[in-house]
Amino acid sequence: MHKKLPFLLALFCFFLFTAEGFSQSKKQQELEEQRQSLLKEIQQINSLLFKTRGEKKSVLTQVEDLDQRISATENLIKITNRQANLLTREINDNLSKIDNLRTELTELKEDYAAMIKKSYKSKSEQSRVMFLLSSENFLQAYKRLQYMKQYTKYRKQQGESIKEKTELLKILNKDLLVQKDKKNELIEENRRTKTQLTKERANQQELIASLKKDEGTFAGQIRSKQKAADAIDREIEKIIAEAIAASNKGNEKDNTVTGNTATKRTSTFKMNAEASALASNFTSNKGKLPWPITKGGVVVSKYGRHRHPQFPNVEVYNSGVEIVTDKGAKARAVFEGTVLSIFQQTGPKRSVMVQHGNYISIYNNLTNLLVKKGDKVSTKQELGSVYENPATGKTILKFVITQNSTRLNPADWIYKM
Repeated sequence: MHKKLPFLLALFCFFLFTAEGFSQSKKQQELEEQRQSLLKEIQQINSLLFKTRGEKKSVLTQVEDLDQRISATENLIKITNRQANLLTREINDNLSKIDNLRTELTELKEDYAAMIKKSYKSKSEQSRVMFLLSSENFLQAYKRLQYMKQYTKYRKQQGESIKEKTELLKILNKDLLVQKDKKNELIEENRRTKTQLTKERANQQELIASLKKDEGTFAGQIRSKQKAADAIDREIEKIIAEAIAASNKGNEKDNTVTGNTATKRTSTFKMNAEASALASNFTSNKGKLPWPITKGGVVVSKYGRHRHPQFPNVEVYNSGVEIVTDKGAKARAVFEGTVLSIFQQTGPKRSVMVQHGNYISIYNNLTNLLVKKGDKVSTKQELGSVYENPATGKTILKFVITQNSTRLNPADWIYKM
């Protein structure tokens, strides 16, 4: 145990020095993961939205696609700046630790040199014997002997401490060089990214200027698209209402709530034990459900109501999320359940609704279906191919989640959406 004491003391000092640094490094790791995620997102945007230079797109589509890339690039710059700032703090902390270590080492070496000098003066065996024999009694001789042992042990510990602190100083100096290189790399990357962003914004502004010349036409196109989406949402609401009514059929007394003026039908599914357990499992997997497509994708339209970025007078609403994916990608069930309904959209497109107790996941814009109404499906089971729009060349899945008839934000449920 006594032999291990110098090592344990040095180890304790090392952890004392590095505890704060470890916390910062963990934060740096989190920021790096976010940066890599954004780089991957930008790569996907380039792959999915900017496939070929000669691809024909409407001006509105070009503006929307550029908006996706600009937004992701702005986020990347913010994260990179945070990384560089954190590295600056870590570098300053390391410089401070290095200065403190150098001061401690200087003091230790001076103290150690003084001990060696003192030991040299009284190094002879005769001096040690005389030191013991000059004791006035046995107790004093014993204490002097213990002192000599402790002095020798302390000198050894001082030597070990100098060795440990010298090694720690080497590690800190090495880390400092790595941190400085990383910071310079991030600064250079940010410089290139900002230059590219400036070009992108200028390009987008030119396109927006051309949009403004014919704002009425483009605003009409957006409203027409919204009208088609609202029609699909109404069809979904109707199917869910009918399914709820069917689940409560024959139990009118349990299904009704009598008010002061009218009797209203319940708006929730009546579930047996199996359905309740399934719904409970679905709830417990909030934030952990798999993506509803087999290949990577980018969310190009988020859930909720907001003003169109180019036409503030036009309000748009998305009952779910829209995900651009690769050609040939398939939609897949995010959880086990039963196919509640399949209904026709415009042209060859279909919508598949999968029930999970009182939750329903909805997959719009599918073709070549692999399931039918009433089928039991498992988590990640393929449902059909995502439709590729021949006019835009984009493969977009619209994904919706409801609890009973209440729409939910899919980003709260799907892992890292």
